[in-house]
Amino acid sequence: QAQLKESGGGLVQAGASLRLSCTASGRTLLSYYVVGWFRQVPGKEREFLAAIDWSVGLTYYEDSVKGRFTISRHSAERTVTLQMNDLRPEDTAIYYCAVKGRGQTRDEYRSWGQGTQVTVSS
Repeated sequence: QAQLKESGGGLVQAGASLRLSCTASGRTLLSYYVVGWFRQVPGKEREFLAAIDWSVGLTYYEDSVKGRFTISRHSAERTVTLQMNDLRPEDTAIYYCAVKGRGQTRDEYRSWGQGTQVTVSS
């Protein structure tokens, strides 16, 4: 029942940084959820990037972005951010956030937002 909205994307040059935000609306108790960031290029599979357990702040990163991307939670704003540094053209994609229950598998993410476009020029 969570309603998520992504924001913060844009057109940037290689080497620049962006911070994406995923904001949850309503009165959903986020302490029960893991919030994940994904990206997808049209026609290709959706790629997992990072996730954070809202309750305890534990984070998980895909090896391909570890060290460049940082996921954080901001309790007062009911928001999870993805700080992306040293962006590269291959980072160009639509970025999505979603939630799953603690103990659920990656295949069980749900409540996808509409996505925010990130375009990185060379």
